Amino acid sequence: MAEDDFRRWERELDSGVPEERGSGGRGMVLVAGLTATGCAAMIALGEVPLGTAGLVLSSIILLLWRIGM
Repeated sequence: MAEDDFRRWERELDSGVPEERGSGGRGMVLVAGLTATGCAAMIALGEVPLGTAGLVLSSIILLLWRIGM
């Protein structure tokens, strides 16, 4: 049976109830940092088009993840 609206409002207004949070935020930041470091290394090694494409692609993926798509 579906939860009634009153319980949802009660949970939102009660500061003692912990919020439900998704996991993976720290892992996503770590992956983003490693990807940016790898792409910067590719650019430093002379593979500018490949490094730039990697940075652009990872930025788009992170942006879409951040907005929830």
